[in-house]
Amino acid sequence: MIALSGLFVAAFLAATPVPFQSEVVFLGLQAAGSETFWLVVVASVGNTLGSCVTYGLGRWLSDQRNHRWFPLKPARMARAEGWWARWGLWLLLLSWAPFGDMIVALSGVLRVPFPVFLLLVAIAKTGRYIALGWLGAAAFGA
Repeated sequence: MIALSGLFVAAFLAATPVPFQSEVVFLGLQAAGSETFWLVVVASVGNTLGSCVTYGLGRWLSDQRNHRWFPLKPARMARAEGWWARWGLWLLLLSWAPFGDMIVALSGVLRVPFPVFLLLVAIAKTGRYIALGWLGAAAFGA
């Protein structure tokens, strides 16, 4: 149970602005004999919830648009909104990738409806850990 809790924390942190990787923890537990199904469930839930925190930070940032320190100036923000209108929603399916945290935060800034965000991110994160579990099982002979 402690190992799965550690995986949950690792997966959660990996989906926030905190620089962390959950794959090593996942594969280490899998190599040690933990059941892949539970590793996928725990890591997926933790990573999805961590993305919800990043999304929330993006929503908060959206309310700060008028401050000097806001990272996107109005012209760049307008370009980001146009880009997002065309591609952004489906890019949430890449939220598992190394640049995925920026996509998640931008979805919050641009106020993607939370249920849509949650569905797409949960699909992406779960798919990632299923693939990782499959690769780990092949590598470790589990």
